[in-house]
Amino acid sequence: MSGHLPVMLREVLGTLAPADGGVYLDGTFGGGGYTRAILDAARCTVWAIDRDPAAIQRGAALAAQYPGRLHLLQGEFGDMVALLAGVGVTALDGIVLDLGVSSFQIDDPARGFSFRQDGPLDMRMGNHGTTAADLVNTLPEKALADLLYEFGEERASRRIARAIITARSEAPITTTGRLAAIIRSVLPPDRSGIDPATRSFQALRIRVNDELGQIERALAQGMRLLAPNGRLVVVSFHSLEDRIVKRTMTEASGRAAAPSRHDPRGLLARQSARFRLLTNKALRPTVSETQNNPRSRSARLRAMQRIAPSEATAP
Repeated sequence: MSGHLPVMLREVLGTLAPADGGVYLDGTFGGGGYTRAILDAARCTVWAIDRDPAAIQRGAALAAQYPGRLHLLQGEFGDMVALLAGVGVTALDGIVLDLGVSSFQIDDPARGFSFRQDGPLDMRMGNHGTTAADLVNTLPEKALADLLYEFGEERASRRIARAIITARSEAPITTTGRLAAIIRSVLPPDRSGIDPATRSFQALRIRVNDELGQIERALAQGMRLLAPNGRLVVVSFHSLEDRIVKRTMTEASGRAAAPSRHDPRGLLARQSARFRLLTNKALRPTVSETQNNPRSRSARLRAMQRIAPSEATAP
């Protein structure tokens, strides 16, 4: 598992609080950093999900070190209810989700995630479905610009889309290096030092893997699976992810603002909160961690706990 540094590991473990006899889910197995730490922290069982067959293959060696305690499932974490039901698991004491791209995927040019190394323009976390090259070479200009703006928050999306359309009319865009060069040709270097291709690559990756839809489904299903006092811990890496997590946890904990007095929904009785927030605001990595692992710089951790029925009160 070398080369993989689990982000905010100390904070994740402290918030998840693994206990002997508990059943936990690592919904984004990746390099197995969280899973190993959970198994070392308590005599518990961990189910681990990853859509990447390579991650599941790597995990076999780790499973052998914890016989009967680590079980690997290939699939999407947005399908966790069905995946776990297939093996007879219907309740969990804790769930952890790291929404970032695996270091193994970023560092492998053949996966096509990074603009820093040339490789095929793929970006799929799994091994099936639409690739980034499919989108870049087939979407109409407006749809491409909308994608870059919505999922990458790229203000120059129209300019980039126009440049891509022009370039693909000469030859299909099939490599990360060529796409990055096209983007850099129309955008000046950012004063912060961030590569001009960063936001566009993020947007394509999110769309290729339906990342935001996966997060919505995973949060909803995770709340269904948590046993009383079970905990959900989520580490996100950009505002689009964190916005979904924050909204979901705020609503589930009864912290959402009350409707306007002019809104008919204000006449309805508010339901008792089913969860309590464990993080009133997002936790951030320490300075020392960001120095040791620059990829952790944008990380935000949010968590909540299912309230036992006897504790439930109206918000």
